[in-house]
Amino acid sequence: MSTERELPKYRSHKEVWAVKIKNVLTNAQMSDGAIVPEDEGYGSIPVSGEYLQKHLPSPGGYYVVYPDGYKSWSPAEAFESGYTRL
Repeated sequence: MSTERELPKYRSHKEVWAVKIKNVLTNAQMSDGAIVPEDEGYGSIPVSGEYLQKHLPSPGGYYVVYPDGYKSWSPAEAFESGYTRL
């Protein structure tokens, strides 16, 4: 028997490193690529084919690095509603 209960809510309090993505560069095989940040002064960030295939990053979203070194991608709306730049 299943109860229709709302799941508990959580508020994020993590600090992460992130840049908004201007462009995603890939080779034909998607074996590797690079994230091009929107912010001036940052070079392209190399990413693996595994990262590209798992996260499917796209321009306008955010490349995110967590304190434990895990690298992810977040849509802009979700990231901007959950994080404030320090």
